[in-house]
Amino acid sequence: MTDPVIAQKAPYPVTVEAGKTYHWCACGRSKAQPFCDGSHKGTGLAPVAYTPDKAGTAYFCGCKASKAPPLCDGTHKTL
Repeated sequence: MTDPVIAQKAPYPVTVEAGKTYHWCACGRSKAQPFCDGSHKGTGLAPVAYTPDKAGTAYFCGCKASKAPPLCDGTHKTL
């Protein structure tokens, strides 16, 4: 298994729709951050599905080290 790459040391604010499933990039290699584009193949990492209950802004983890993936928990502040 390969370690994830830090895409950025800040969250990605995204306007999300209730009930829609998003696939967060867990490897950090996607060119479509914060979402998966298939770049994880061969890394042993896989995207994380996220389906919000309500519409609004979700803050997706950019550092790939959150303990609450796919959402930011502030871990990037310690990197």
